[in-house]
Amino acid sequence: MSVATAAPGAFLTLHYRLSSREGRAWVDTFDHPPATLTLGSGEFAPGLEACLIGLTEGQSARFEVDGEAVFGPRNPELVQRLSRKLMAQYGDPDHVYQVGDAIQFPAPEGAQELTGLLIAEGEDYFDFDFNHPLAGQPLVFEVRVIGIL
Repeated sequence: MSVATAAPGAFLTLHYRLSSREGRAWVDTFDHPPATLTLGSGEFAPGLEACLIGLTEGQSARFEVDGEAVFGPRNPELVQRLSRKLMAQYGDPDHVYQVGDAIQFPAPEGAQELTGLLIAEGEDYFDFDFNHPLAGQPLVFEVRVIGIL
């Protein structure tokens, strides 16, 4: 009997962890129910799916991946300055914003909301970073394949 191997179109059940090289886990299913996906369907970023090709049922693996290849490069144009006046006008005027807050912003018609990370503030402005938080960062992708159909 042959061992099932991950290939495009395969249905995978797996545990995975995506973390920084320093060990900060962004996603970790190892202490939770496993994830399921159809390989090649776009449920994972293509750079992560490529790591799964060829793995076999029961196999564990660890990959160092380029965050730029997976989530794109950091784009300095996605760091935007918004006035406090504008934030008060379109947001909750009584909310006290703090550096590190992730704020949802409406997007153009038909698009998903945008999330901006508040990275700095001044007397009359806030600076938000709209880059994906993992864009351009070196990452570690750890997997344990539970089943392949």
